[in-house]
Amino acid sequence: MAPKDDKTSVAPRVSIIIPIYNEEAILHSAVVDLIDRLEEFDWPYELILAENGSKDRTVEIARELSERFPQVKFFSLGEPNYGKALRKGIMDARGEFVLCDEIDLCDTDFYRRAMAVLETNGADFVVGSKALSGASDERPALRRAGTLVMNGMLRVALGFKGTDTHGLKAFRRLPTVEVVRQCLVDKDLFASELVIRAERTGLRMQEIPVRVLEKRPPSIHLFKRVPNVLRHMAKLFVAIRIKG
Repeated sequence: MAPKDDKTSVAPRVSIIIPIYNEEAILHSAVVDLIDRLEEFDWPYELILAENGSKDRTVEIARELSERFPQVKFFSLGEPNYGKALRKGIMDARGEFVLCDEIDLCDTDFYRRAMAVLETNGADFVVGSKALSGASDERPALRRAGTLVMNGMLRVALGFKGTDTHGLKAFRRLPTVEVVRQCLVDKDLFASELVIRAERTGLRMQEIPVRVLEKRPPSIHLFKRVPNVLRHMAKLFVAIRIKG
């Protein structure tokens, strides 16, 4: 497959950010397939692979992809930190609109629907919800339960009004960058803090249902995340609920 031409010779209108960690098994095929499916869209884009602390060949493969496809960019943090990688990707993005995706999803149907909301409905921030009516969450039962528990904790502790925070997102870059600068935590809770702060800041938010069918098991076991999540939840409770 040949690299794209005119769509990558101008400044991107859309930045797609995908954090990656130990993804050598699916990274090359997922990115090539995504680039192929992006042909249907008429906007110039950049695809930012936000590598964070991989122990396998992920960095090497990401570099090869960036050399082959001019629209693919990548950076490597050198530490396993999803939130820090996502934050840097957002800050580095050049597009008017930003799409945050997962390498095991690459959901171009979400891209289409989210961009329509941003461009025609006047929204600033779109959340792809796994828990909204009409969504289809096909992950294992334990993972689905974890999402329900986390969202319940966010509603009780931080006053979150939506149904989901972690996963697919799309937003206008300029107003959201200001929200990113306010965020205090990284790792798993950065994405949740971003959505909650965007909501509290007054950005025009909209949720849309998504289908989630992962291509592989999560790279970090659910229970290994719990101590860090609880620690950051306490930090956010103080920052948002007490200090305001």
